[in-house]
Amino acid sequence: MPDRSRKRPRDPAQLAKLIVDIATGERSDSLRAEVASSAASVLGRLGGLKGGRARAAKLTARQRTQIARKAAEARWRKNDG
Repeated sequence: MPDRSRKRPRDPAQLAKLIVDIATGERSDSLRAEVASSAASVLGRLGGLKGGRARAAKLTARQRTQIARKAAEARWRKNDG
């Protein structure tokens, strides 16, 4: 998914300049950034999957209860406002 701050310009002259820059290699196309971003997200997801289990394994029952209670209170507060 492209970053919203990297939209192509609406002005035809600026758009033409961008297209020429991409064609000549002075500037990279956003598609390459998307591929790199998706690869990074896959690696991050792998680490996240491992991290959640590792964190749960080291928590005590009392700590898990406190975390769950805090989360439930936050959910209830969110609906009030």
